[in-house]
Formats: sequence, structure tokens, C-alpha cells
Amino acid sequence: MTRAALAPLGLLLFAGCASVDPRPTFDSVAEIVAARSGAEPAWVHTASEEDAAEEAASRLLVDPLDDRSAAQIALLRNRELLAEIEELGIARADYAQATRIANPALHAFRRTPDQGSGTNVEWTLVQDILDILVQPARKRLAAVELEAAKLRLGQTMLDLVAETRIAFFELAAAEETSDRATTVRGLTAAAAELARRQRDAGNLELRAVALFEAADAQALVDLTRAELDEGEARERLNVLLGLSGAATDWTAARHLPPLPPADPDPIGLERRAIEQRLDLDAARFGVDLVGRALALKRGTRYFPVGIEVGLNQEKDTDGTRLRGPQLAIALPIFDTGAASIARLEAEQRRAQRQLEQLAIEIRSEVRLARDRLIGARALVETHERTLLPKRREVLEQTLLHYNMMLLGVYDLLLARREETEAEQAATAAHRDYWIARARLERAVGGTLAGPQAAPVAAPGDSSPAAAHEHSHPSTGGNR
Repeated sequence: MTRAALAPLGLLLFAGCASVDPRPTFDSVAEIVAARSGAEPAWVHTASEEDAAEEAASRLLVDPLDDRSAAQIALLRNRELLAEIEELGIARADYAQATRIANPALHAFRRTPDQGSGTNVEWTLVQDILDILVQPARKRLAAVELEAAKLRLGQTMLDLVAETRIAFFELAAAEETSDRATTVRGLTAAAAELARRQRDAGNLELRAVALFEAADAQALVDLTRAELDEGEARERLNVLLGLSGAATDWTAARHLPPLPPADPDPIGLERRAIEQRLDLDAARFGVDLVGRALALKRGTRYFPVGIEVGLNQEKDTDGTRLRGPQLAIALPIFDTGAASIARLEAEQRRAQRQLEQLAIEIRSEVRLARDRLIGARALVETHERTLLPKRREVLEQTLLHYNMMLLGVYDLLLARREETEAEQAATAAHRDYWIARARLERAVGGTLAGPQAAPVAAPGDSSPAAAHEHSHPSTGGNR
């Protein structure tokens, strides 16, 4: 083969080589995550990008955090997520490698005869032709794996957003609980001190004093636990935000956000989850990947294991030069690929069953989160519309009777404590509502404002950025 003939072939092969830069793939998954969560991931790959991410997080930390700003910081600084992002770089490098063909091999010999003079020189340049023939199929397999890696990363980001928001709600509720526990402790301490003074004056028996002191001790225990829970919730959020040292000296919004006027229509939530959950899409790509590998193996099982074509040249000791083409074929005589096919068939069945199981679990997760959201709203409304107003009414009437000298100071302190405890219970119900809502958004795969299905690549398309317009492997239908 002449040099002029080799040149176009070389240009064609190099043109098919994909870039190793994973940024376009990251940008596509970041767009999906931003559309579904409202938080924007960042690619932290260079020192300047890391500085920019740190600066953006620092600006958010200046003001009191809410659940959304906390989620944004987590996407910028969470070290576990940053490590997961590198998996996308690995998958992109594998895809780029799959677009390249194996390097040619050069074999050379130099031999000297034991009698006479001269040398025998031989060299061979060979290329694995089979590697070139299967390169398009190998490239398609790597493209599917890259798309699956992108979807897995997107689901990891959405999971982190949900986990961070839940941790924030727990912290906000813990701070409110700690504040109210401090108030309760103040009330019980005042009641115990008053009881001791009345005991010293001979106006109160020891048993009554002991009851007040025991209630004060219990309030101190509750306050200590509340403070410990607050500290634990804060550190759990620090870990998710990737904060340490002086960066942990931030403040959070002191109150949970009010409930939205209404919750989303529960009809169709399961169908939305099946359509847009990224981990389910990744599992579909997994089934497709094994299916493609199985089809390739079945189609090439009787092909030679290797086909090497090249040029051989030899210079004999008398100066004679011999040259010509060379062909080496590894024949599939002992290993016909039956074991490999059986393995791939088993892997395909396993991947399909895992996909079906994941779909079942997602449906269950949506139903459970939906029911918890409905129940949590009912509890909040019961606290805010009935229990808290009644406790406040009791306190007002107790204060009125106290001013009329019909009730004592202990009755007033008890009514105030019961009102504070009702506020604590309302805070817990409020927290549970927002946690249930965050979990439902995670289960559905996006915000609850409306359908959020962003386009992802289809298993049937070899392009890593293709539109999601393919009938996926079966997950048992939609509801």
C-alpha cells in the first residue's frame, strides 16, 4: 500500500477520534439538574474554577441560609459530589478511547549466521484489522455507557439537593425547638423557685415542691437534648455543604418557610417519576448496553479472534531483499464464544430484573412520599387551626382568671408551658411537611411545580447528547 493511499485512511481514522474533554457532557447534565432543582452545579476542574466556586459559596454564606441556598452551596463544595463528577471524566475518556483504533505493531529481527559473513535483517509492520472493523460497535457501546454515567451523576446531584434541603429543615426545626425549650426551662425554673420560697415560708408542702423541682429538672434535660440535636443537625449540614474551620460560622433562617397554598395534584405523580427519574433512565441504558454487547458477541462469535495484516521485509545475508504482505489469523477453534454469550445473556436478564425492581421501588417511594405529604399538611393545619389557638385561648383565660385572683401563679405558668409545648409540636409538624415535600420531589425526579422531564439521550442513539426519543426497556408500564 503506497503512502498516498495511506494518507486518506489515516485522516479518516483520526477524524473519528472523540475529544476527552468531559465539559460538554457535564454541561448537559447540569442543565437537567438546574431545571429540576433550581440549583446550578459547577464543574470544578482547575484552580481558577475552584476559586470561583469558593467565592460563590462564600457570597451565599454571608446571608442567613435557607434550604435553596444551602442546596446551591452543596452542589459547589460537597467533596463527595466533586469526586463523583470525576466519574464522568473517566466515562468520557473511555468513550474517547473507544473511538480510537489500536496502534500498529512493529516487529524487527537482526540475525548473524554462525558461518560466513553478512547479517539477516527482517522487520514486519502489522495492524489488527478486526479492531478497526468492530470500532464502530465499540464506540456505540461506550456512548451508551457515557450517557448512563451522565444520568447517574445527575441523580446523585438531585439526591444531594434533596438531602441538603432535608438537613436544613431539620436544623431550622431544631433551632426553634431549642429556643422554645429554653423558654420552657425558664418557666419551670421560675415555678420551682417560687415553690421553694413558699416552702420556706411554710405555705407549701414538700411534695408539691418536689413536683415542681422534678418538672424543672425534666425541662433542663429536654433543653440539653434539644441543644445536642441542634448541634448534630448543624454538623450534618456542614458535612453536606463541604464546610470546615471558619466557614462553619454561618447563620440559618430562624423559621421554616410557610406552607404553600396547595399541594400538587397527586394524580400522575407515579407516571412522572417513571418518565423522568434519572436513575431509572440510567438503568434502562444499562440494559441496552448489555444488549448491544450481547448482539456484538453473537454477531462475531465465529469471526477470527484477531486478524493482523501488514508488510514484511527481509534482507538476507547475501544482500537479497524480500518483501510482501503478511496475514496472521487467530482461529476460534477451542473458544467459540459460547461461555461469553451465556454470561452476557445472564447479565442482560439480571439488568432487566433490576430495572423492573427499581421501577417498583420508585412507584412505592412516590406513593409513600405523597401520602406523608398529605398527612403532614393535615397535621400542620390541625396544629395551626385548632390546637395552637385553643392553647392560646387557655392561656388568655388563665391570665384573666389570675388577674381576678381566681387562679394562682402555678396555673398561669402551666398554661404558658403547655402553649410553648404546643408550639414545639407545631414546629415539628411543619418540619415534617417540608421534609415530606423534599422527599416527594426527589421521588418524582424534579420540582412539583409541573412536569420537569428534561431531554436525555436515547439508548438507541450512539450520540452522547442525543434527544430522549426512544422506547426504553420495559419497566412494567406507567400509571
